[in-house]
Amino acid sequence: MNAPLRPEVLLRSTPSPQLDLPLAADGVLRHVWESQFGSMLIEVRDGQVFVNGARVEPAEGRAVSAGANG
Repeated sequence: MNAPLRPEVLLRSTPSPQLDLPLAADGVLRHVWESQFGSMLIEVRDGQVFVNGARVEPAEGRAVSAGANG
């Protein structure tokens, strides 16, 4: 992924009555993904990945590092 890291930027497609969640927090990486299907909160806490609060299990198989080619 080549996107720049912007920890405190949250752009909504429409105004929301809900208070904004601070994206920067100690020990937690957060990203809000906006798609045609709606918003999704992706968090990484202590090496574990959560999507909309639910833990995501890693897929079985060979792990690929971020710098791997092919």
